[in-house]
Amino acid sequence: MTIDNPSLRPWRDIDRRKSRQIMVGDVPVGGDAPITVQTMTNTLTSDAKATIDQIRRCEEAGVDIIRVSCPDVESTAALKEIVRASNVPIVADIHFHYKRGIEAAEAGAACLRINPGNIGSAARVKEVIDAAKSNGCAIRIGVNAGSLEKDLLEKYGEPCPEALVESALDHIKILQDHDFHEFKVAVKASDVFLAVAAYSQLADAVDCPLHLGITEAGGLIGGTVKSSIGMGNLLWAGIGDTIRVSLSAEPEEEVRVGYEMLKALGLRTRGVRVVSCPSCARQGFDVIRTVQTLEERLQHIRTPLSLSVLGCVVNGPGEARETDIGITGGGKGKHMVYLSGVTDHHVADDDMVDHIVKLVEAKAAEIEAGISEAA
Repeated sequence: MTIDNPSLRPWRDIDRRKSRQIMVGDVPVGGDAPITVQTMTNTLTSDAKATIDQIRRCEEAGVDIIRVSCPDVESTAALKEIVRASNVPIVADIHFHYKRGIEAAEAGAACLRINPGNIGSAARVKEVIDAAKSNGCAIRIGVNAGSLEKDLLEKYGEPCPEALVESALDHIKILQDHDFHEFKVAVKASDVFLAVAAYSQLADAVDCPLHLGITEAGGLIGGTVKSSIGMGNLLWAGIGDTIRVSLSAEPEEEVRVGYEMLKALGLRTRGVRVVSCPSCARQGFDVIRTVQTLEERLQHIRTPLSLSVLGCVVNGPGEARETDIGITGGGKGKHMVYLSGVTDHHVADDDMVDHIVKLVEAKAAEIEAGISEAA
């Protein structure tokens, strides 16, 4: 499929891999559905209030699906309240104990993240699959280079793309042998090259949706870079139906980075896309601090629109022509504002940030009104 975005030129089109579609709660994953953005809570799941509060912050950031860890019975006991309070589907993360998977399905989880080979005998795996079927749960098979099966490590000598893919195919067979097909698969690694190679091989071998991630990617800056290189390569190649950016940062930051990644590739268009210069001695105002403030104050905007913030007139007018709203630095504390690519008026230093925020909010309201009228 070619992304339906008239602003894209032919050389920017991305042909999505044709995967079959599953449902995670009421959210479609795969097929021609938008690529969904996920994150994972880091509160104790047994503390329902803290977990729900964190989910709320992630919902504000735009999360589509959110995962919570269920390592013990206290966690699955709290899950029913969490599911009831959440506005997005909940994925229950199950690692070893099959009963947690059954409890999570019965508590209303939309999806179970499991590694079938880790949860015991064939009979126990069947019980979890039966619980998923009975409760309308999807399943995510989670293969990770850091926890590959012993026999595969002995066979291949180390984590490698072939080992990750073989593990995924083995687990897929377990589900299919039980006539279960509502699943998606991840083959994650912290090594960018390993992850990209594994996902690329798996994409050719199966038709199920793929959940992308560079696991244990690192902190906000380092992890964003690694994730963007790895996941960006895959997304650009049309591979990937749902993503989670794994950062040592708050979950809502993972959501924001995920959206920025998709926006950069023209795959999602949520919120304000900021075009800004790195700043230099020519700048007519403090570009860095201005952009930081604007990004913070415009987080509530969900309507897709573009804003250019350039410190001088070298590239400023050219960038402003391509954005909904633009500002370029001028002399004597007065800066030019562009609306729909055309010079419109000046604004002074003291009023600049508040003025831009008001313009963006007004533009967003105008766009939304147009969408409502068209509907």
